[in-house]
Amino acid sequence: MKTYAVLRRRAWNNSSELEEAAGRSTKVGNEQMADQVRWIRSYVLEEEGGKVGTVCIYQATGPDALRRHAEAAVLACDEIIPISDTVVVRADP
Repeated sequence: MKTYAVLRRRAWNNSSELEEAAGRSTKVGNEQMADQVRWIRSYVLEEEGGKVGTVCIYQATGPDALRRHAEAAVLACDEIIPISDTVVVRADP
């Protein structure tokens, strides 16, 4: 599996909607696509107008698997970016 960043811009109106989406994402990833997609972490974005977006880090067999995961979990999938390396200066807060 390769590592990818998935950008979801202005995908939710509030954090409650995001929590519901996270539940769907976890269920689909763990129960239907465990051999194709692994959700690592997400960074929540404070978007203009009060909307919420995310940058999600996944390991996946490829971009098509991430698109199928997003469709099955009813998630936005604005952009998929392959990650070539990780540089850790400090641990996530």
